Amino acid sequence: MVKTITAEQLAEKTDANERFTLIDTRPEDSFEAWHVPDAENVPYDPADGLSEDPLNGVNELDASQPVVAICGKGLTSTAFAFELEEYGYDDVSAVTGGMEAWSKLYETVPIETASDDLIVRQVQRRAKGCLGYVVGSKEAEEAVVVDASRQTDQFKVAAQDAGLSITRVLGTHVHADHISGSPVLADKIGVPYHLGDTASERGVQYEYEPLSDGETIEVGEVEIEALHTPGHTSEMLNYLVDGELLLTGDTLFVDSVGRTELQFGEDDASRGAELLYDSLHETILELPDDTTILPGHLTVTSDGRYENGSPGDPLKARLGDLRNELDFLGLDRDAFVERLTEDVPEKPPNYEAVIAINTGKDTVDDESEATELELGPNNCAA
Repeated sequence: MVKTITAEQLAEKTDANERFTLIDTRPEDSFEAWHVPDAENVPYDPADGLSEDPLNGVNELDASQPVVAICGKGLTSTAFAFELEEYGYDDVSAVTGGMEAWSKLYETVPIETASDDLIVRQVQRRAKGCLGYVVGSKEAEEAVVVDASRQTDQFKVAAQDAGLSITRVLGTHVHADHISGSPVLADKIGVPYHLGDTASERGVQYEYEPLSDGETIEVGEVEIEALHTPGHTSEMLNYLVDGELLLTGDTLFVDSVGRTELQFGEDDASRGAELLYDSLHETILELPDDTTILPGHLTVTSDGRYENGSPGDPLKARLGDLRNELDFLGLDRDAFVERLTEDVPEKPPNYEAVIAINTGKDTVDDESEATELELGPNNCAA
C-alpha cells in the first residue's frame, strides 16, 4: 500500500541518514536546477505511464531499500508510487506537497550571546537558505523580527516560544530571491516596519519608517544600530546588536559577499562593487574581530546541501576568522571590483518579478504562483 509522508518527515529521514531511495519524478531540467540531497532523477509523466525507460531507471537503483517519490506538488509522484506498487515494489511513499512543501521547511536555532538579557533566534528556511532573525530582550519580553520570509507564522511562533512579543519588524533590503514577509508581518500585528532611508530610491511603495545610518532602536536594554552598507543594493542596512552581533543581510556571508548587479545591472555592476568594497572595509571590517556575523543567506547547492554548516545548527562566523579566511576580503579595490563584475553567477529565477513584489509595485495573491516564483535555492552571493 502506497503511503504518504510530509516534507518534515523526509527531512527527518535525511538528517538521520536513514536508508531509502529518493526518486524525483520532475523533468531533468527542473531536477538539475534544484533538488533534495541524494535524490535520483527518473522523469515521469502520468499520461505516458511507467514506460520502459523510467522503469529501467528505477530498476537500476537499490531495490532493497524503501522508495520515496517526490515531484513538484505531490501529484505526479503519487501516481508514480502507485505504478511502482503494481510492478512489485512494496514499500513506496510519496511526499505530500512535493518540492513546494520542501521549500517551506524551517528550523529555529538559538544563537549564543554574551548577555543574559539578549535573546537571538535564527530562523532558517532550509531549501532556500534564507535566514531571518528574532532579536529581543528577556527582561522586557519584547523583540524585533529581521528579514521575515513569506511564512510569517514561523517568526511569530519563534518569538512566542522565546517568551517575546514582536514590537517592530526590520528589513535589511529589498530582496531579489524570495518574497519578503516583513511588511505583511508588521501589518498583521500592527507594529512599525523599517527599511533604510534610501529605500525611497528603489520606489518602495509599502508604508515603512525609514532608518538612517547610525540610528539606534532599543528593545528593552538591547540596542540595535542601523549601519548603511550599500553594495548588494543601494538601501542595504546591517544591524549591529549590542555591539556584539552583526546581522549582515546580503552584504557579507560566511563563505562569500553579496553580488552587486541585480539592482545596478551588469552595465553598472562596477558601481555596486565599489560601494560594497567601501561598506566592507570602511564599516564592517572596522568592527572588532570577535563580532559575530549573522548573514541573511547561506549557500545552498543545486543538490540541496548547505555549503557551510548543517540545517538546525547555528549558521554564523567570527569576523576575525572571515577576515583571515575569506579571500574576497583580502583583495584590493581594483581586484575586488574585477572579481565581482567578471565572474557573475546565474541570476535567481524570476528575480525581476520578485523585486517588483517586494517594492510593492506588484502583488501576488495566489499561493501556488508565489511558491512558483520562489522555487529553487537563493543565488545572491558573488
